[in-house]
Amino acid sequence: MPLRLNARNAAVLALVAALAGAGAIYGIGGGKGNAIACGNSFGKAAELAGLMRGDMAAMRPVRQPVAVGELAFNDEAGRRHTLGSLAGKALLLNLWATWCPPCRAEMPALDALQKEMGGRRFEVVAVSVDLGSPDKPKRFYAETGIASLAFRHDGTMEIFNRLKRAGLGLGMPVSVLVDAEGCAVGVLNGPAEWASPAAIALMGALAK
Repeated sequence: MPLRLNARNAAVLALVAALAGAGAIYGIGGGKGNAIACGNSFGKAAELAGLMRGDMAAMRPVRQPVAVGELAFNDEAGRRHTLGSLAGKALLLNLWATWCPPCRAEMPALDALQKEMGGRRFEVVAVSVDLGSPDKPKRFYAETGIASLAFRHDGTMEIFNRLKRAGLGLGMPVSVLVDAEGCAVGVLNGPAEWASPAAIALMGALAK
């Protein structure tokens, strides 16, 4: 379906036209060693802007898509991974913590979204940022019956701090749309109805 051009989308498309020639976009860590071409991601951000409505109205396109593949976390067994290990998939990166009531409240919907849409082209990557041991978030998974979301944890909160330094993370929870190129193209600070038709439509477009 063609993107419906309204005032908001026109502004995003104007930004695309102005910045698309920028070539290499620096990664979230900055520096030339981190540079990656996110040129294709400007168009994806503009496309998704038209679907950021209804239950997804708080989502905003990232004005300058940025590579986030080096963001790191541990799996359930404590092994270290990065978002880059999921290259080729569209991702919904969600940072949450057991001490954050809105985070806890939206986790079942994120689990439902992963059950509905997770697969070869899309994954919900929920990362607990509870400091220190992963025991509390693991207990939360067990107590609430979270079954579809893989367990991920960053006990240093560095993943959140890096998003914050990049101007993406303002509070908890924070959710970032990551395209198949490994670039952040949308961000939402605060909770959302992740199992809603609006969310499913947005994630479907992200994964196209």
